[in-house]
Amino acid sequence: MDRVRRFLRAPLLWMVLAEIAVVGALILVAWHAIAGASASGAPAPFTFPFPPATASPADAALPAAGVPIADANTRGPAPGLNLGIAFWRGRLAGLNRDQAEFEALEWRLTHTVMDAARDYLETVVLPAVRHAESGGA
Repeated sequence: MDRVRRFLRAPLLWMVLAEIAVVGALILVAWHAIAGASASGAPAPFTFPFPPATASPADAALPAAGVPIADANTRGPAPGLNLGIAFWRGRLAGLNRDQAEFEALEWRLTHTVMDAARDYLETVVLPAVRHAESGGA
């Protein structure tokens, strides 16, 4: 019986139970948010709620010879979306260059830390260990 009392008084038990309660509450909130979003009839992601296009009086003045007529409900790419291959090649080349610079910085930082740790070991720790092993004389 004494073991049960000690077990119930242990702070680790209460921390684990509190963690389970917090995670359970977060799961319930997430579940409620997801169920509410899907039940509310929200528009599907990546759709743009544009009103249907209507013909303006200026459209009637355009020459009709050799010009393809587009359906009024047809929509093109989203505004600002560039599909040109040259545009994306330039962007990705810049991204690759920045990534390579970042990796070089990481390696320089890693090697600097390793060199500092090695110097500390050789100049501080090892002499102290040798001094302690020799009997402090």
